[in-house]
Amino acid sequence: MVHNLALVLGGGGAAGNAWEIGIVAGLAEAGLDMTQAADFVVGTSAGATAAAQVRSGISPAELLASVLSPPVQPVGQNRERPPSLPMATVFERMRAIGAAATSAADLQRAMGAFGLESDSVLGAGAAQRRATVAARLPRLEWPDRPMIVVAVDAHTGELAAFDRECGVELADAVTASTALPGLVPTVSINGARYIDGGVRSADNADLASGYANVLVLSPLGGRSQTPPQAGQFEGLRRSPEWGTDLLSQVEALRNQGSHVEVVTPDADSRAAMGTNQMDPATRVPAALAGFAQGKREATRVSFL
Repeated sequence: MVHNLALVLGGGGAAGNAWEIGIVAGLAEAGLDMTQAADFVVGTSAGATAAAQVRSGISPAELLASVLSPPVQPVGQNRERPPSLPMATVFERMRAIGAAATSAADLQRAMGAFGLESDSVLGAGAAQRRATVAARLPRLEWPDRPMIVVAVDAHTGELAAFDRECGVELADAVTASTALPGLVPTVSINGARYIDGGVRSADNADLASGYANVLVLSPLGGRSQTPPQAGQFEGLRRSPEWGTDLLSQVEALRNQGSHVEVVTPDADSRAAMGTNQMDPATRVPAALAGFAQGKREATRVSFL
């Protein structure tokens, strides 16, 4: 293999994003600075925001400090809450879609249809949503070093992997990657509409194919081994036969010769992330727990 190290940052809401930054900062504290070491970064959903942060040129310590600081309100943004659907209703619909899907493509198309259907209620908040996402990015320009942001075409269900060569603004790409159907509007880019990249895979670790070493930070990955807490959404149902779950993707990478390490939330981090990982109030405790866990994980991922 020609390439060395890929960093994969999975989805997991506000808590997942904060936990990933905490992990990166903890690893750096222990001498493993992923902002410098990673040759390639894959970001999905909350991990897309984390990817833009990691690739911003800002140190891990500063990134962590930013997460621990009060969020900045975008200039001129409407302070009224954007239109929304009840979260319980959204998760029930997602469970039904997952239960009925017969293939990964079927699941992705059905989730896209749900997103487009929800736009009749959520669409009025599209501009506010983009401004919120853009305010979280340390830089609005694509980084020079390789990075992709994963979304899904809402009409076709197909993968969209945005990078600096695609002609799409970084803020639009990250907004698309974080557009979870039913909770926020789909994102219009060049005449197409996009939804959360986590609909294809919570991590999309397969996109790191070809790299000798792969480090996956997966806020949701541990749920394949550890059931979610009571009241916590369990995520979209995926058949291992589809190859889109984390275990299948990691196995495929290893079969190709990659050395893969996966970091999922430990008990302390899971407790800090709570049952509603979308809740911004989880950010500080999740980041602090991730920081502590990152320092502990440094020895295990010392292959870097």
